[in-house]
Amino acid sequence: MLQTPTSDHQTAGGGDRDELPVLRLAGLKTQFVLEDGVVDAVDGVDLEIGRGETIAVVGESGCGKSMTARSILRLVDRPGKIAGGQVWVPAPPDSEVREPRRRRGLLRRKKDVPVLPDAPDGMVDLVTAEQPTIQAVRGKRIAMVFQEPMTSLSAVHTIGNQIVEAIRLHEPLTKEEARQRAIELLGRVGIPGPEKRIDSYPFELSGGMRQRAMIAMALSCDPELLIADEPTTALDVTTQAQILELLKSLQREFGMAIMLITHDLGVAAQMADRVVVMYLGKVVECGELRSLFAHPKHPYTRALLRSVPALGMRRGARLDPVRGMVPHPYDRPTGCAFHDRCDYFIPGRCEVAEPPMITDDDGHQVRCVLFEEEN
Repeated sequence: MLQTPTSDHQTAGGGDRDELPVLRLAGLKTQFVLEDGVVDAVDGVDLEIGRGETIAVVGESGCGKSMTARSILRLVDRPGKIAGGQVWVPAPPDSEVREPRRRRGLLRRKKDVPVLPDAPDGMVDLVTAEQPTIQAVRGKRIAMVFQEPMTSLSAVHTIGNQIVEAIRLHEPLTKEEARQRAIELLGRVGIPGPEKRIDSYPFELSGGMRQRAMIAMALSCDPELLIADEPTTALDVTTQAQILELLKSLQREFGMAIMLITHDLGVAAQMADRVVVMYLGKVVECGELRSLFAHPKHPYTRALLRSVPALGMRRGARLDPVRGMVPHPYDRPTGCAFHDRCDYFIPGRCEVAEPPMITDDDGHQVRCVLFEEEN
């Protein structure tokens, strides 16, 4: 029987972990400094995820969804860098922040930076934390299912070796104990014959099986937050439904929160409690699922919902796509970034200044000048 790792409910800074959100982003900014200019991939994102909650982050390709997820775990490759903001997570217990195994290329452990003066009680900022703290959180407290498992999994190692390595990095288990846990995890995510499949290479598995193996690896250390980046990409409809149902059942079993990144509004409607709409690296609308789908406020959200095929459409009917294209990263519009595609464009206002985020009495947030006077 698989024994789920026990978590330390007391944080390093005091207080109960169950009372803290699993993630809080404050003004997160990620930039790519290139020869032709600076690209603001993530531009001041504020977001909070509660325990056991599922949020869906939606938007067109190139709007910063995946880069936000990578920034949370400090997985931004050069020339990208986190240029500002904070990524607050519950502080891991001191027993989990330890010297990493000595390997080629690993730096010696440095003393963690002091806690920021404005730090929430019991939380730590991953942007300023040193490597030992980041490694204690990454994979253990926050896990990620990457967009394409064929390129995310190592092609020269079996899936068993990769899951065992993730387990032993965070848990004090022998190699045989970690292998047994990996077998039981593979069985739990629905892979038949896990005792044999554990020694398979990624290229020997189907797309759905590789995705299940990625999920098993992500769940190997009982994370508090699972970030799923397009977990159903390139899967057929039947397999997609199985993966989504698997995520929901595992969430109920493990009690974890899920941050689901998707461009499919149907998937968001099926999975999420809240929906976050991003455009050009910014959050433009955020609200409860039913409220946002029934009464979308931002013109971009309305355009996205109009572009979804509806049941009962007559044969040959044309879809209503979002007008225009996502701007080039080096040619960002002034003012509201969506104004050059917006059906409600107000000359002299929308292109002049960026609208602030407005929150109504129900907690629904929108970044649009149409609601400034109403607010």
